[in-house]
Amino acid sequence: MPRHVAIIMDGNGRWAKSRGLPRAAGHERGVEALRRTVEAAGKMGIEYLTLFSFSTENWRRPAEEVNALFGLLRAYVKRDLARLKAEGVRVRIIGSRENVPEDILELIGKAERDTQDNRGGNLTIAFNYGGREEIVRAAQGLARQVAEGTLTPDEIDADKFAGALDTSVLPDPDLLIRTSGEARISNFLLWQIAYAELVILDVLWPDFNGDHLAGAIAAFQTRERRFGALADEGREDG
Repeated sequence: MPRHVAIIMDGNGRWAKSRGLPRAAGHERGVEALRRTVEAAGKMGIEYLTLFSFSTENWRRPAEEVNALFGLLRAYVKRDLARLKAEGVRVRIIGSRENVPEDILELIGKAERDTQDNRGGNLTIAFNYGGREEIVRAAQGLARQVAEGTLTPDEIDADKFAGALDTSVLPDPDLLIRTSGEARISNFLLWQIAYAELVILDVLWPDFNGDHLAGAIAAFQTRERRFGALADEGREDG
């Protein structure tokens, strides 16, 4: 089993459009798929689950849609936090806090505080998140330490840099799933997925369920992970 599964939840808008519904309806159904996925991952024993919910680029969408996405996050946290806490799931929210409404920040803080002692599983929501922006923030933080004299440039290595990222306490993803059939990373966990196995599923996110998750894991289990080393005598990765 992969220890850490990350998912790009894509296809809400197309799901709604194909049914003649507003995009907000697709996002609402997407939250139901999120709920199913968290439950299925827990039953499968996946230790870490990271979901891409709102990117820094999503601010370019119409204000009405952005507000609807914020409303769904509010509803999800208010409705599901008690259950996640009872089930021992630790919740983390990664991403920039800039431009996020104050009440959303308060909900984020509450979700993290209320579950910080849980050890039954780890749910990370990437909200107002962008991989490049995260890397820039990490570099700025390390640069400040150098300027303050608490760190030297020679002390900055891959481990030190990873420790400055939002995901510093998480293992790197073993498996990255993207729904909707689109074969791109979309600025998600750019540093962390260096050796993740990618599974692209031709299913829109609102239709995603435990069977799709199990299928992606089954595909992962057929892969030979070499991390740049020799797979067998006479054959080399890349």
